[in-house]
Amino acid sequence: MSSAKLIVIYPVPTDMKTFERRYADEYISMAVEKLAGKTSFVASFFHSKVNQIAAPFHRIAEVYFPLSRELEACLNSSGCQETAGYAVDISSGSAPFLTA
Repeated sequence: MSSAKLIVIYPVPTDMKTFERRYADEYISMAVEKLAGKTSFVASFFHSKVNQIAAPFHRIAEVYFPLSRELEACLNSSGCQETAGYAVDISSGSAPFLTA
């Protein structure tokens, strides 16, 4: 069995200042606290424009698990459901894309 990863991709927010404040001050600590079984959490920021081309996304959160069964257990937990709901709530551009 190999490691597994949960990915949350955020679109460019319509309210950048509010999104960044809530992401940094609330979402990251919630994800670290409530996503049980993870081995690491990586939050990445992308510039909205590179070479005058607008990026379709703004941030990507990657949550790593040692095995797929730990990821599956996390996905079925109330902590993950709460964190995913919060991710949708703070995403002002449109709903984030979540995949495992």
